[in-house]
Amino acid sequence: MPVKATTSRQLVSRGSSSGDVARIAVLCFHASPLAQPGEGDGGGMSVYVKALCSALARQRLDCTVYTRATSPKELGVQEVEPGFRVNCVRAGPPAPVGRDALYGLVGEFTRSVADSFTMDVRLPQAIYANYWLSGIAGLSLRRILDIPLVCTFHTLSRVRKDNSRKRLESELEIARTADALTVATSTEAGELRDLYGTNPDKTSIVTPGVDHAFFQPGDKMQARRAIGLMQSEQSDPLLLFAGRLQSLKGAHIAIKVLNILHTMKGCHRARLVLIGGPSGTDGIRYTRELHELTDRLEIGRYVKFVPPVAHEILSSYYRAADVCLVPSESESFGLVALESMACGTPVVARAVGGLTSLIDDGRNGFLIESDSPLDFAAACHRLITENDLSRDMGMVANWCSLRYTWAAAARDFMDTLDKVTVGQDVQDQKERYGVSY
Repeated sequence: MPVKATTSRQLVSRGSSSGDVARIAVLCFHASPLAQPGEGDGGGMSVYVKALCSALARQRLDCTVYTRATSPKELGVQEVEPGFRVNCVRAGPPAPVGRDALYGLVGEFTRSVADSFTMDVRLPQAIYANYWLSGIAGLSLRRILDIPLVCTFHTLSRVRKDNSRKRLESELEIARTADALTVATSTEAGELRDLYGTNPDKTSIVTPGVDHAFFQPGDKMQARRAIGLMQSEQSDPLLLFAGRLQSLKGAHIAIKVLNILHTMKGCHRARLVLIGGPSGTDGIRYTRELHELTDRLEIGRYVKFVPPVAHEILSSYYRAADVCLVPSESESFGLVALESMACGTPVVARAVGGLTSLIDDGRNGFLIESDSPLDFAAACHRLITENDLSRDMGMVANWCSLRYTWAAAARDFMDTLDKVTVGQDVQDQKERYGVSY
């Protein structure tokens, strides 16, 4: 079937007069953009996909996100806003399943997505896959339907030292076969080139943004009242950790940092708020170990575990904190750090991945080269006890955050689509599904 090459911008322009706008199918197999961030598989990727698709819809690019239903109530299509919807399809039981079982459900997910395409008269102009599992589905759909594939890995097995052979082999095939790859930073682009042999010409940087309507500086004491601190606690130094409770995110380091701070001048009443829920195969065990650690260190009264909260409410916690801790083993970007910076709260983070691009050490935050709680505590102590440093660093952090917007991310993403998108001139394409999956 003949196709005519065009670009996403041209398609959008054409659609403005004909009512036929460009559309993309966004694959987010295991992490729904509707999921609660910080709970289960809901994390930075869920926030990223939801915010980017919303921004793309406002650029008149029609986005349907396909994700695996984790309950019978989720099955079907939910309209998020005009031009952006989420289709929860069947792939295995409509219930949560362990990470180890997800790989075996990719085939059914692929068939469900393809079947949903048959309900429309027009194929999407591109497929956008998020994470390697979605990338596997994207490769199959690309091959069968001749639709270009764009992929964002979010994390890479060779960076995280994941020993899964299936994952590594899949990532290598996706990196070699996809029409375009997007990354958050130049650091990640270098990792794809050096560790996967990816052609740099098909890798584009799409830097995530932050919603400045929610994440902006505000009154610290008012924020502390809003998050439920008692009056007697509101003047105490406050550390914040926000993220899924799994070992690689480093919540145990945050607890050890607090314990060390209690031995340092001016910090004996420091407190820590940990926001997040268990994640991954060892999430429940790890969460139990965190509670046991606070008990063993006898600092339980100074540590508050908070279940995942709505994303916009998280801003109150950032504003309430003196320091936001990001002690992750790896981060492709670090949305938590960016959101904290937007709220004017300095970040003390591990010097890994995208965090090294986001944080200018000593200027808008501190980067720690090791996982040593003592090194983290020393940086936190400076921010808690040196008021001028904390104020100036928070101000610069906010200024630096202003250049990160989802509108800019959408424009960069559309530039990538410009290079790979093909538009279909035939109205009825259902005969193209006469294939076996």
